Amino acid sequence: MKTAISIPDDVFKAAERYARRARKSRSQLYADAVSEYLARHAPDEVTEAMNKVVAELPEPSDPFVAAAARRILERSEW
Repeated sequence: MKTAISIPDDVFKAAERYARRARKSRSQLYADAVSEYLARHAPDEVTEAMNKVVAELPEPSDPFVAAAARRILERSEW
């Protein structure tokens, strides 16, 4: 999909420099940036995707492993 956007000159110049250093096309840089922005600002979608993956995992058969995982998750900051 092609689109036209307006951005400040200083942002454009910085993006051009970064794209050259990263050996990415301008299009790839902007696509990556928008994808990352959406992932950070649409947490419900990320949570939904993670829940879908977790639902497909088999239940742990070792009670010790299950208890250890539960303790780690309880102590994790979300």
